Formats: sequence, C-alpha cells, structure tokens
Amino acid sequence: MKFSVNWLREFVDLPKNPEEIAELLTRAGIETKNIETRGAKIDNVVVSQITASSRHPNADRLTVCQVDDGSGTKRQIVCGATNYKVGDKVPLALPGAKLPNGTEIRKSKLRGVESEGMLCSAIELGVGQDADGLLILSPEARIGAPIGDLFPADTILDVEITPNRGDLLSYFGLAREIAALSGKKLKSMPREVKAEIRRSGVTIDATRECPFFSARSVDNVKVGPSPQWLRAKIESVGIRSINNIVDISNFVMLELGQPTHAFDADKLRGSINVRLARDGEKFLALDGKTYSLNHDNCVVADQERAIGIGGVMGGEETGVTDSTKNILLEAAYFLPASIRRTARNLSLPTDASYRFERGVDPEMILRASHRATELVREIAGGTPAKEIHVAGKLPADPADVTLSYEKCDRVIGVAIKPKTVDEILTHFGLKKTGSTSKAGIWKIPSYRRDLQRDVDLIEEVVRAYGIDKIPGTTRGRFMSMTKADRSHDLETLFLRERLAGSGLSEVRTSKLISRSASAFTEDAIELRNPLSEDHVALRPSLISGLLGVLERNIRAGAESVSVFEIGRAFIPPDGKEERHLGILLWGNVASSPNWRSQTKRNLDLFDLKGVLECVVPNLSFRPVTSPDFALAVEVWSGDQPVGLGGQLPASKSSAPGSVLVAELRSTPDSPLAKSTAKKFRELDRFPSVTRDIAMIVPDEISHDKILRTIQEPREPLLESVDLFDLFAEQGGATRKSLAYRLTYRNRSRTLKSDEVNEGHARIRERLKRELGVTLRE
Repeated sequence: MKFSVNWLREFVDLPKNPEEIAELLTRAGIETKNIETRGAKIDNVVVSQITASSRHPNADRLTVCQVDDGSGTKRQIVCGATNYKVGDKVPLALPGAKLPNGTEIRKSKLRGVESEGMLCSAIELGVGQDADGLLILSPEARIGAPIGDLFPADTILDVEITPNRGDLLSYFGLAREIAALSGKKLKSMPREVKAEIRRSGVTIDATRECPFFSARSVDNVKVGPSPQWLRAKIESVGIRSINNIVDISNFVMLELGQPTHAFDADKLRGSINVRLARDGEKFLALDGKTYSLNHDNCVVADQERAIGIGGVMGGEETGVTDSTKNILLEAAYFLPASIRRTARNLSLPTDASYRFERGVDPEMILRASHRATELVREIAGGTPAKEIHVAGKLPADPADVTLSYEKCDRVIGVAIKPKTVDEILTHFGLKKTGSTSKAGIWKIPSYRRDLQRDVDLIEEVVRAYGIDKIPGTTRGRFMSMTKADRSHDLETLFLRERLAGSGLSEVRTSKLISRSASAFTEDAIELRNPLSEDHVALRPSLISGLLGVLERNIRAGAESVSVFEIGRAFIPPDGKEERHLGILLWGNVASSPNWRSQTKRNLDLFDLKGVLECVVPNLSFRPVTSPDFALAVEVWSGDQPVGLGGQLPASKSSAPGSVLVAELRSTPDSPLAKSTAKKFRELDRFPSVTRDIAMIVPDEISHDKILRTIQEPREPLLESVDLFDLFAEQGGATRKSLAYRLTYRNRSRTLKSDEVNEGHARIRERLKRELGVTLRE
C-alpha cells in the first residue's frame, strides 16, 4: 500500500528524512519497497478554466478550447482529451514549461490550428497515475495560481503489508505502529460514536458471512466535485476522484481501514437485508459489468433485488450520481474467507475486498461510519439521521494470552527486563489484566487478531526491542552420521558424480503422475483428492517421468537424450517408499558426424550396460521376459538382483528409434551402497605379457559364464581379460567362436615366460574341464 508522508504526519511525529521512516519500519518486519517523491512544483504550469470548446476543423478526435489562465487574455489550446466540460478548471502548461517526463511546451500548430500550450493529465504532471484524460481540479482552485500550490511536495512510501497485518492497511493503523516503535504519541484518535443505536431497519440472513451490519441515512446532500484537499489526498495514493460522496468513502477507508459504501436512498425499495445470493442471480456492478452469482456469494439486498456484493462492490442501479439527494451509508463486518472466495470466483478484486479479506477492526466499524457521516455533512451539506440502524453482533475480542518472562528471554536469547517487556506490549495496544513475578496476562486489542500465542507476543517484543541488539550465537552442534547421511553420500559420491561423469544429465520429475501415464503406472496408488488430472496418483516407477522428459526434449529438437533420476517410488499396494535410480538413453552416440566417421550410431543395450558398470559392482545381465519391454534384462550385482532394464517397445514411447531404460533400487541395503571410492594407483613400471585363447563353445554358454571360469579362482598374475572376437554362423547354428586376450603382470618385477605359460595352462585346462570348450590352437 502507498502512504503519503504528509498525510501520515497528521497522526504522528515522523523523522524528517523519509529513509529513516523506511528503516524503522523495515527493521520491524514491515518492508518499504520504494520511496517516491511527488509534487507539482513546475514553472509555467498554472490553474486555468475552460471557457469554450469546439470541434477541430481538421481532426475528429481533437477539440479547440478557449481557456482563461488569469493573465487577462484568453488562450487557444488544441486538446485530445474528452473528459472535461466547459467551466472545468484544469492544469495549463504555458510555452516554456518543461514537464517531469521531459516534454518541453512551445507554441505550435496541430492540424493547421495554433495551440498556445497544453492541458495536462495527472501522469504528465507526476501527481498521479491517471493518463486517461485531463486532471480536473477543484472548483475552489484559483485561476492563474501555480500548480505547485495545489500539489505541494510530498513523499510516497510503498509499504509491503503482510496478510496477517490487516491493521496496517490505513494511515491511522500505520501511524499507530510507528508510534509504538518510536515511543511517540498519536496526535489524534477516531472519535467515539454519539448517535443512537437502533436494532431495526436492517436484517441479516447470512449471519456467518456478515456478523454485523450498520446503515445510516444522510438527507439533502449535494453531490459535486470534492474540495482540493480531499482530492489531493486520495489521488496522492493513486485513487481517482469521482465525486464528493464517493471520495469521502475512499478517504475514510484509507484513513481508518474500514470500507464503507453509499447507496442512493431514493432508489432503494424497502428495508435492507444481507443474504446469500440465489444461484444464477444477475448483478450489475458499478464497473458496468453483469455478474452471475451463486449461493456462496453474500449480497446486500433490498426487498426486490441485490444492491451490492457484500464487501466487494456496490451496484450500478443504486450508485450515487450527480442527481442523488439522499444517501444510505453502509459500514459492516464481513467474514474474510467469504470475501476472499467471492472476489476470486468473480475475478473482482477491489480495495474494499483487499481489506475485508485480511480482517478489519470490529471496533472501527461505527467510528468509520460516524467519520464518513461528519465529512458528508461538512462537504456535501447533508443532514445525518440521529440514529444508526444495526443488525447482528460484533465478533468477540481475541482471547487473552499469558506470557512467561523466562520463556521470552529463552526464545529471544537475551535477558530483557519484565518492565521493558510490559512497556513494549503496552505501546502496541495490549492491556495487562493480571500478572505474577514470572508471567503476565495480556488482553489483545480487537485490531490485532494475529496475536494468539505467547510466541506472537515475543515477536512483538523483538520487533520493538530491535533484532540488531540481539548478539548472534552458534547453535549448531556435532551430530553423528545417520542413515540419511549415508544414503545422501552414496547417492552423491557413487551415483550422481559417476553418472554425470559418463555424460548423463540429472533430472527431477514429479512424484505425482497423470491418468495418461504409461503402462508402468497401471497399479499406481491414486490420491483421494487430486489437485488436477496431471497429478492423480503416486508413481510406482521413475520410468514414466523419464519418458516425459524424453518427449519434451524431442519436441525441442534434441538428437540424443541421456538422463538419470534418483528419487522415491511408491510401491503398490501399500505405498512402501523406496529410493530408485532411473536411467534413460535414446538417440545417437554423437550429435554430428566427425572426420573419422561420417555415419551415426544409435545408442544400444551395450551403451546402457556401460553406463550401469559405473555404478553397479560385479554387473551382469540375465535375460527375462516382461510385457513392458521389447528386450528385457534383469540387472545383477554379483549374485543379487538390483533392478530391471532393457529396450522399450514402440507402444510405450512416441520417440523414433530405440529407447533404453533401467531402474535400480538404491536403498541402503542394495549392492549399490557397497560401492567403494576409486583409489589412486601409480603407473606400472614393469611390462605386461599377453596371451590369447580362442575357443569354440555351445551357443547357450554365455560370455559371463566364460569370464567367471577364467577369473575364478583368480590367477595371481592375471590382470585383465578382454573379449576381442566373436563369430557365429547364421541360420540356427548351435556353436560359436570366441577369442579372449589375457594380460599378465607382476608389479614388483619383470615376468618370465615359464611362469606366464604355467598360469595360462591352468586356465585352459579349467575351461575344457568345466565348460567342455574346444580350444583352437
């Protein structure tokens, strides 16, 4: 909300420097977003009066005005605005004037007609945001007076009010806060209501949505332009002046924080009733739009129709116009939740609904009505009724709160004297109703319904005492490593870093999936109250989310996608949570051909295996069948299964080409958790010796089985085994030929041929004995 510093000074003494005010508020948790200087002290801009107006002879959208600037000579001005009438007083920029936006005014011809200056809008003078037409000045303004006399220099504070501090949405409320923080006294307080209270004339059917409603008649009002002081105040914070009655209502809302509304009393039909709208009931609002209401909307109605959406906006049919003679002034309390729902459903946020949503002060309702009535009497010459008609009852005061001085010191971290604590809370409007040496019982004011617990009162103490006076302390302490810490280290050191080093990118997808998710999620546990159709169930697998990432990347033009995700899956039927690792590969190995090869190779199952070897110790694949895969393998780590992988069928993804996926369990008891960090090993100083073994084996014997036979029991000198050749006849052959290269090395000396041949011979004999292979000499 924007606040004029000049207006604030009417309630409390302020520091001369606006930055000090902003600093005081910000340190107390009330952020000042911006400080803006306003005023219209501009040379050669004066008050003028339009004495005649005619259409421009050469332009349909321009008019030619004759204006009186007080110099005794009429000036001719070409104008494009349409919101004025003859007799209005408007700002005139004379030749030689320079406006805040940089525009320099000169005599000129517009479409062949000479113009001796420019009539100005509020935004052109820097005194408001209205750019739709001319700034219409008060009839009291003196012709020829400098415009700076009407708009003195001012500073505007743009203050960010949090939703729980509705009491600060007024000049009186912010001044009351500043007084409490600075130890100053308020210069003025809202007056007590002296009118007679009558429980007649109005009724409330919707007592939940509107607990309290008041109405007061003011007869014989004269609707017209507002005096300059009133216009200047409301326009300083961006509210456009309409007429004196409406401006008074807006002024009281800004001053006291209580919205009011004036109805044309002669257009009302019978007594007032506050009720819920009927489903489909139509309502023509003051903004000129017709709204379709429902049973959740609270309306103010007469005996025939709705005349206002309670707490939001009045109706066009009963609005105040220039011909209005008698008004009925409304001031009420509406349930914040009801107003919030109505304003959102109708897309109709207003200044009134903004305040009612955050809660107004019940004690200010009748005082605001009285203040508005007195202003109508002074400005519009009305005769107020001696009585105020009311219905319902005001909300109960907040419950008392007990504050322990020992807890206050413990929470804040410093010892504050009980006397100081009492003084601070008293300045904020709280009253002490009981006390002991260790605690005090405090009555909460009606405007501070956010104070509900002792910690809320401690927060008030901190805000006034000064958080900068509280020394910083380190409250951290050593904690032994937990299961969660070990899991985090596993995922970061042994999974994320290794996969990222292999060229994969980590992604994060939602734990909630849509109804249209792939077949991987058929057994997903559905939510009882999903927020949308895209988030209706808990994911039992990470694959569906990775497929969504793939589709988005393909739409963006990606030629290759290599991604992984580590996250929680929810296993049906009981929703047991497990940490899973999901991997997806698709596309080309290289994004473009290079000088060594002009062809592109698609990623295949061996690329997936190579990625898994980075994170799975003793990796092996075992063929399985699965309806979700075109080619499925079970992923094993040694003698323990850890997950499933393979190639998806075309029905599971719209991506062209092979889509390879794997999903592994990464729980603390998983073999992945037994991965060890890589250790540095110096370069070998002694040469290696290689021997080849070529063999013919039955087709059903796997490479993995041959590899285990070679390596177990391990020969001391054997360093590595590599398959370098595979040949199998086409057409249903039952045998295949494989060739392996075995590397031998001793790290402390150079090997001799005899000892290499001895170990190599043992391996050859083991292959023939255990697997029945035929060695090729």
